[in-house]
Amino acid sequence: MTVSCSENLSVMPTSSITVESFWQTEDDAKAGLSGLYSRFRGQASQNLYTWGGARSDEMSYGLQASEGRERYFENSIDANASGPDWRLLYTAIHDANLILKYVPEIDFGNENEKNTVLAQAYVMRAFIYFKLTRIWGAVPLVTEPTEGVSDTFRARADAASVFELIKQDIDDALTLFQDDNFSQCRCEWSAPAANALKGEVYLWTAKQMDGGETDITTALNALEDIHNADVALLNDYDDIFRYNNKGNEEILMVVHLRELESGQMYNNSMYIRDDEIPSNITQEARDMLGIGGGLNRWAPSAVLRDQFNNDDSRKNATFVELYQVENGDSTYYASAVTKFRGFTDAGSRNFLDDVVLYRYADVLLMIAEAKNALDQDPSSEMNKIRERAYGDNYPNYIFESGTQVENDEAILKERLLELSFENKRWFDLVRFNKAFDLVPSLQNRENENHLLLWPIPQSTLSLNSNLEQNPGY
Repeated sequence: MTVSCSENLSVMPTSSITVESFWQTEDDAKAGLSGLYSRFRGQASQNLYTWGGARSDEMSYGLQASEGRERYFENSIDANASGPDWRLLYTAIHDANLILKYVPEIDFGNENEKNTVLAQAYVMRAFIYFKLTRIWGAVPLVTEPTEGVSDTFRARADAASVFELIKQDIDDALTLFQDDNFSQCRCEWSAPAANALKGEVYLWTAKQMDGGETDITTALNALEDIHNADVALLNDYDDIFRYNNKGNEEILMVVHLRELESGQMYNNSMYIRDDEIPSNITQEARDMLGIGGGLNRWAPSAVLRDQFNNDDSRKNATFVELYQVENGDSTYYASAVTKFRGFTDAGSRNFLDDVVLYRYADVLLMIAEAKNALDQDPSSEMNKIRERAYGDNYPNYIFESGTQVENDEAILKERLLELSFENKRWFDLVRFNKAFDLVPSLQNRENENHLLLWPIPQSTLSLNSNLEQNPGY
């Protein structure tokens, strides 16, 4: 299956395959679904981190030229330097819309397989719109494939309308999934992954769109349903992310990357190449880095690194700090993300770890967040996370419930320690209303509330006269 995308369209591509030549058989439907995943993989390998973490307190300058990335963590983006646009996300939505339009009319040998194809398309569309509306707010709402040019220049729909579709798509998917099973790679949408998305969606609308206790309760119910699936915390935090341990039982949903199938993922710009590793760094750091690779165009910030202590096993699994030793004195040199360090082959490092969308630890922390919002005790979930993180030192870090405000602060910090560089931090800060408090470049800028959204690129605005820029940009 192929699609073409006109340079004149700001939102939607036009299918170059007609219903007469495609969307006729079960194999066509499965090929269409495969194409949807492949299309989205291109965005997940790089852009999901730009939108989900780049503007937070996670990143700062690296050793190499940043290629403009400092605009994100310094929060100086504008319409002319606005980061990735939404065009390819809408291309993936177009693929989902084709599936949802034509697959219901295709005969399958097993009706359950047909329902699963449709369910995955619904969840993917919901997930992408959830990204879109948190990034840009009001966005064009497209629910039918574009197979002509008569309806291409759409205005933006308000966020409430977008969330109405997101919630309906998730519910439609959950009625179509037949069980809680995962694919072998856990890289296809499933009922547990859909419930994780539902929990995050309803936490967002509860806190950001006046959904209140009703939405919190819905989130909690969806998240607790996941306990029934084949999921668990791995004993070793580092094992979650290793290339040779893909599809492990902590994973609910990833975007699958593999050698010869896809390009490198975003950690290739967060590591350090061999010729930039000094000869006088500590042996511990050298052992953690191993063979170098990629380019250190940006790196874990001091703000993030200082949140971890040496008792926390997540520290060394997440990043490495390099210190140069001269005459017994140590001087900080650089840092690199080690969470997604890929694998080495013939002296070369390949950054092909899966991009994690949801895993069980994230679910537990969202449950803790929902419980706290409902005046319930989040200690059980928090302590499951901490027990793994601190191991023998866990008795020194047992979480004890305090006030709602105190618990929220602890949960938000725990999410940073547990989920850093997993495309969560920016959205967490916005959901908890802490972006202006905790992001250094946003402090004392509370009057610039427009910065919680991204500007629409000027190049996108110029293609569609029905679009208007986000206020403040």
